[in-house]
Amino acid sequence: MNRIIKIAVLALLLNLNSQSFFAQQIQNDTSQEFQFKKNEVQTQQILKENHKILDDRIDALKKEQKELETKKKNLTKAENNLKSTKDKIGKLEIANQKIENKITTISVSEEELQKQRIKTKENEVAIHKLKLTQMNQEKELEKAMSAI
Repeated sequence: MNRIIKIAVLALLLNLNSQSFFAQQIQNDTSQEFQFKKNEVQTQQILKENHKILDDRIDALKKEQKELETKKKNLTKAENNLKSTKDKIGKLEIANQKIENKITTISVSEEELQKQRIKTKENEVAIHKLKLTQMNQEKELEKAMSAI
């Protein structure tokens, strides 16, 4: 009988030991699962923060790109305006030369001569105005170039 009691106690202890082992195993599994979920949540938060940082940087770069494009357009516009003004000055100077040649080579009436001289003076005034405009445009061009 003593032996049966020992065997029963031993069986009971083994049963309790195995239940303790299974309970400990379940607790370890639960702990690992909890740690895994916690790590996953942290990873998602870090990813979200990194995406926000990248999105902000992309927005800043897009804004900077638009500003550079605007500056480039302003530079092109200033260059074109300056070129146009130089062309106008050249045309008026050529027109004055033609008028002067006409006055000196062709004999014309005094009235026609006065008209031609008035036209020459008008062209000279226009040339001076355009040269002032040209100076302003050169300053604008320098400003546009320094902005880039």
